[in-house]
Amino acid sequence: MKRNLTFAFGETTDLLRQSVHDFAMNEIAPRAAEIDLSNRFPHDLWKKMGDLGLLGITVEEEFGGTGLGYLEHVIAMEEISRASASVGLSYGAHSNLCVNQIRLNGTQAQKKKYLPKLASGEWVGALAMSEANSGSDVMSLQLRAEKAGSHYVLNGTKMWITNGPDADVLVVYARTDKEAGSHGITAFIVEKNFAGFSTAQKLDKLGMRGSNTCELVFEHCEIPEENILGQLNHGTRVLMKGLDLERLVLAAGPVGIMQACLDVVLPYVRERKQFGKPIGEFELMQGKLADMHVALSASQSYLYAAAQAADRGQITRKDSAGVILFTAENATWMALEAIQCLGGNGYINEFSTGRLLRDAKLYEIGAGTSEIRRILIGRELFQQ
Repeated sequence: MKRNLTFAFGETTDLLRQSVHDFAMNEIAPRAAEIDLSNRFPHDLWKKMGDLGLLGITVEEEFGGTGLGYLEHVIAMEEISRASASVGLSYGAHSNLCVNQIRLNGTQAQKKKYLPKLASGEWVGALAMSEANSGSDVMSLQLRAEKAGSHYVLNGTKMWITNGPDADVLVVYARTDKEAGSHGITAFIVEKNFAGFSTAQKLDKLGMRGSNTCELVFEHCEIPEENILGQLNHGTRVLMKGLDLERLVLAAGPVGIMQACLDVVLPYVRERKQFGKPIGEFELMQGKLADMHVALSASQSYLYAAAQAADRGQITRKDSAGVILFTAENATWMALEAIQCLGGNGYINEFSTGRLLRDAKLYEIGAGTSEIRRILIGRELFQQ
């Protein structure tokens, strides 16, 4: 789809978008259907994205990153997700949930050890927060971490962890003081080869297939004390500091899906004929196209404004929650509209519309459900 609305972000950002777009269309999009069907993580793409400087896009150059901002990060996320939403989700989990958390909270030694290999694509990153009985209620997490000499010993499990089966490095939240509530949680950097750490069978998901998700198991898993991320018992601060940025960056995934919907629909309505003319000439179809275009443009505008606010250090919780609420719900609606535009063809797997719908729905659930997002927005507005 031709981009008609120009945001004029400057040469660096425009060149980044074009390079990511070209890479995504040439290297990712032709494989999107196969990745979905096989449900296999495309490891070979990781090194290629590392070579492009995408995996450490917000990381300082001294640690192997590109040294760019959140605006560039969301644009990269959008373009990758336009080609394949599942690759985009894994990209976001790696580049933001893991890499950016270490960048923001790590010591110099931790950054020097972990960021270069994560930014290059040699390692895959993940974040482990959710548990089987601790989803929206994050503060009820039960993974335990107990001090034992110069180590902490972790026991318990994590659930629904994106990139879990493939990650080399994970940011993991555990309870270090069971009596202190939200003040008794600590973030740790965990390596996959640490003794006592393992992954259970990956989950068979409705969508986002190829972005692997699994349960993590910690059985007397020893973590060196120097792998505490941030401060002991201050994991909630690390968590909340990252959640707003997580929602912002992941909000670009639905925007990419919306782009992909129009990429399918526009050629189809020009070529498909009924009653002797292209179906795009019918006013009802043009009305659908208009609504889809407006939803995409509004979503992009909100996303980019929020990203620029983040680059100024002015992102608010209501807008980080608001932008993903808006883009996620619009993406699900738009995928349904894309199916409707294609009619019977939209309902068969020869076309990508079904995959786009399955992938879009995840964004109304992950990184805080739509219901939780509304609570956060309403609470912040009420307290102003």
